[in-house]
Amino acid sequence: MTDAPPPLFVEIVDEAILVATLNRPDKLNALDAATMELLEGAVLTLRDTPELKVMLIRARGRYFCSGADLKTGSVRNVIPQSRTARGIRENHRLNLNGMQSLWDEMEHIEKPIVVAHHGMCVGGGLELSLSCDFRLAAKSAGYAFPEGLFGVLPASNGVSRLTRLCGPHWARWLIMANKPASAEMAFTMGLVHQVFPDEGFEEEVMDFCKHLAKQNGEQMGAAKVAIELCAELGPNMGRHVERMANSALMLNPDYLALVDKYVSNLGSGKKHEKID
Repeated sequence: MTDAPPPLFVEIVDEAILVATLNRPDKLNALDAATMELLEGAVLTLRDTPELKVMLIRARGRYFCSGADLKTGSVRNVIPQSRTARGIRENHRLNLNGMQSLWDEMEHIEKPIVVAHHGMCVGGGLELSLSCDFRLAAKSAGYAFPEGLFGVLPASNGVSRLTRLCGPHWARWLIMANKPASAEMAFTMGLVHQVFPDEGFEEEVMDFCKHLAKQNGEQMGAAKVAIELCAELGPNMGRHVERMANSALMLNPDYLALVDKYVSNLGSGKKHEKID
């Protein structure tokens, strides 16, 4: 009798890209306690390993993710036992298999996290994806928040992050109207950054991750923080954030070396030479 495969595979590509693959295809990659524990471990490995530059979250099977697993022994973490409003609010914040805290950590880590949707992405899977920096979709991907079928909201940061990313106009479509969105529609919403043909999707995603891994880590970390702050601040305060970020970045030895090389090229008549 062989051991069951883990619900999430983790591998390292090119010594810089951490790839986490949801692996419960028979359960439509529903997020149970074991999957969440492994995903949290992968996220913390990204955070704590300097050599790792990028994280990619993908999945095997027909769905990317069908949301929280309501059929396992961990169901009490998803369906609260409390029958008071305060108890339910606390359950959302502290339990739900740690969703809120993990989604927040993913958003705060100063390294890019990419999620690749090859199929349907719904409920908790969509909330997971909203916490990533880049969302890439195959043409066959689709999106929905089925919580409305039960008369509730996607409350593990689903309403707040979707509204901030896509605005109230499209949040009403997915949440109030409980209507799905195709990959192309999600691109129109601003929910995904790019839609690729199904054929060659995995290669396109990996090429993008390799591109990110080549970028300056200090710049990307500062940009991630600055973008989040500027999304909450007005333009005047946002410009202060830009200056504060650059006051550190422009002391970075990498920046100083590149500027010196650029100035040297100008002096030698190589104005348009590419800086590697």
